[in-house]
Amino acid sequence: MVDRTDLRTAPLRVGNASGFYGDRATAWREMLDGGELDVLTGDYLAELTMLILGRDRLRDPALGYAKTFLRQLEGCLGTALERGVKIVTNAGGLHPAGLAAAIGSLADRLGLTARIGYVEGDALPRPDALTANAYLGAFGIAACLDAGADVVVTGRVTDASLAVGPAIARYGWGRGDLDALAGATVAGHLIECGAQVTGGNFSFFTELPDGGHRPGFPIAEIHPDGSSVVTKHPGTGGAVTVETVTAQLLYEVGGTDYLGPDVVTRLDTVELAADGPDRVRVTGVRGAPPPPTLKVGVNNLGGFRNSMTFVLCGLDIPAKAALVRGQLEAAVGPAGLEFVLARTDHPDSGDTEAASALLHVHLRDGDRARAGRAFSAAAVELALASYPGCTLTTLPGDATAYGVFTADAVPQDAVEHVAVLPSGERVLIAPPPASCLQGPPVQQNALTGGPSLHPVCTRRGALGEVVGARSGDKGGDANLGVWARTDATWAWLRGWLTVERLAELLPETAPLTVERHELPNLRAVNFVIRGLLGQGVAASTRFDPQAKALGELLRSRVVDLPTEEMQR
Repeated sequence: MVDRTDLRTAPLRVGNASGFYGDRATAWREMLDGGELDVLTGDYLAELTMLILGRDRLRDPALGYAKTFLRQLEGCLGTALERGVKIVTNAGGLHPAGLAAAIGSLADRLGLTARIGYVEGDALPRPDALTANAYLGAFGIAACLDAGADVVVTGRVTDASLAVGPAIARYGWGRGDLDALAGATVAGHLIECGAQVTGGNFSFFTELPDGGHRPGFPIAEIHPDGSSVVTKHPGTGGAVTVETVTAQLLYEVGGTDYLGPDVVTRLDTVELAADGPDRVRVTGVRGAPPPPTLKVGVNNLGGFRNSMTFVLCGLDIPAKAALVRGQLEAAVGPAGLEFVLARTDHPDSGDTEAASALLHVHLRDGDRARAGRAFSAAAVELALASYPGCTLTTLPGDATAYGVFTADAVPQDAVEHVAVLPSGERVLIAPPPASCLQGPPVQQNALTGGPSLHPVCTRRGALGEVVGARSGDKGGDANLGVWARTDATWAWLRGWLTVERLAELLPETAPLTVERHELPNLRAVNFVIRGLLGQGVAASTRFDPQAKALGELLRSRVVDLPTEEMQR
């Protein structure tokens, strides 16, 4: 048991029980029962989630928050209050006041006394948008905790703010404590996606003690200087290693400057080191003044979409696909149609599935009727009048609405960041007094210093034999982080994996703008691929619409690897 007699020097133990809207329902109970915590956070918001909540609110103005959180809290609120564990969550979504009121009603029904605060001001008046929300910082959360809140509900704050806010409240950091704020931001970023830092979605999952079957949820022990240790409860699955932490650190980031409303975090200063079993120490993080603007996520309804998939078996696959294309364009018109031929077929196969390719046909249109039954019925009508062996995997159906995500920015002082304390008092959170204009990201497509290994001795093998990767989405862009497992492999990788090489290995990136950023402390390079996901996840018809598998695709490519002798 940690001595809590001097809270200003004892580490703050912040656990996380949710990485997205729909994460493991039992995680809240597992985290509360698994060991000591000071704070338990829950991250529910993603760009797509805001669209979902926006559509909920269209149906019922009283909604707009993550309803599942209330069900999870019902069995846990009493335990958290009894043990003095503060709960901080962004499950308030588009209606934090509504969720705060619902938690109050839940506490009354359970016979509990809970002091509830919430943060608002992120919602911006945009009559032309379904949702428009600024990414607020952590000082509103801290104000609620300073006022004695047991539960703090927010709308759209940065994910890391859920951990940074409690650290501000614990240690009394001010706006000028940039290195401490940056360190806590890294800690928050590492635990925000739940089990992704404890072995979930890990390139080398087969090396985990339990094979990655049920990773536990993470804890960040944040220290007064902003340094931290990432760990998990004893006896839970997965693992916390330098590599699992590296993977999460690379997730959904851009350049070396990680922009936030409270601080710019220099990712190239992060240092990771093993600190015992399932413990990784995070130190050295430096911060700079935040930018003068806040990011704004804007969601709009973009129209209607529908998809039908044809199975093309055996010979003449391209000709069969061309026939379907001509027939459908003649039936419904070419506007908004997209044809994607997935060559999943294998020659001389003994079963139908292995011998078949899939033709995915998508239609997006502002006219729901054209994108709906008019399109899907036209596809089904080809069943007896198209290529030999014609069959579909989809049934005719109506179109569904899709959303379009865009990112905007507003001045920090144009947003009223408000903390509503448990007493009902409304406290305006002032913007940071100092800010720093950010220039365009500096691309690195050549070595920025240090050794480079261009081996003469090579062998053919999958790139993933020597590197790990993690990828994800940011609006219409994708990020792809790649790390080397050894110093020698890093010396080779940083000179070998250029933007041009990436275009060779992943041809769909070739026509796009690609930024490349090196993180030598992590033996990693991060690529930001602009426009890969079009108008965002909800509008993308890409097979992997969130780019989650992009890193594994890259690792599967067979290349000339340095020999083991060259890597030693």
